[in-house]
Amino acid sequence: MKTSRNLWPVGIIVFCSLFVAGTAGLVVMACSQKEDLVSADYYEKELKFQGQIDGAERARREASRTAIAYDAARQQITVSLPPGQAQGSVSGSVELYRPSAADMDRAVRLDPDAGGVQRLDASGMAPGLWKVRVSWTFDKRNYYLEQKVVVGVKPA
Repeated sequence: MKTSRNLWPVGIIVFCSLFVAGTAGLVVMACSQKEDLVSADYYEKELKFQGQIDGAERARREASRTAIAYDAARQQITVSLPPGQAQGSVSGSVELYRPSAADMDRAVRLDPDAGGVQRLDASGMAPGLWKVRVSWTFDKRNYYLEQKVVVGVKPA
């Protein structure tokens, strides 16, 4: 007479071993992921957000004369301020923000020409989505403009 082996204990041990190994693998993978915050000082930026909203509203009123554009042929980002503001004392900055990689972000001082236009070289920027954020002060009033720009490779 043959005795049959019961495979249930072996199956349970194999299942539990695979479960523990899978869980350990998931924990190792989760711990090795890069944790980039949107910005290192985002708590401070959150407190200044209402001023940014007010500045965006002022810039929206000037929307027909305020613009951010990307020229793929020249590989340039053009920031245009209202002509009346360009002739006064304007101070501010242009932030080039890359949502997918915090280490690619950069900031440039706003320095428009007499026509209120500033051109930024985009040839060294990685292809993909960028947010161009322009904040400036004119006549003791803050302005803010943000626009998404897709930087691509130079056309042939």
